[in-house]
Amino acid sequence: MPIVTIQVTREGSGPGRSSVTAKEKARLIAGASQLLLDVLNKPLDATFVVIEEVELDNWGWGGLPVPEYRRRRAAS
Repeated sequence: MPIVTIQVTREGSGPGRSSVTAKEKARLIAGASQLLLDVLNKPLDATFVVIEEVELDNWGWGGLPVPEYRRRRAAS
């Protein structure tokens, strides 16, 4: 029984969005499940997918919180 965890930042995937949409989450779940079926022959009904949305301040990159990393990268 595979369990897949997908972590994304809570910022949305487009203008005016503050999180991943339900439709996008459904596509992620379907895609991850299909990948496990295709690669490992794991049945769709045996695969669990968990999507975690993480606040930007709780996500680090390059030794910095993501908002600060992005600010510095944009300035350079």
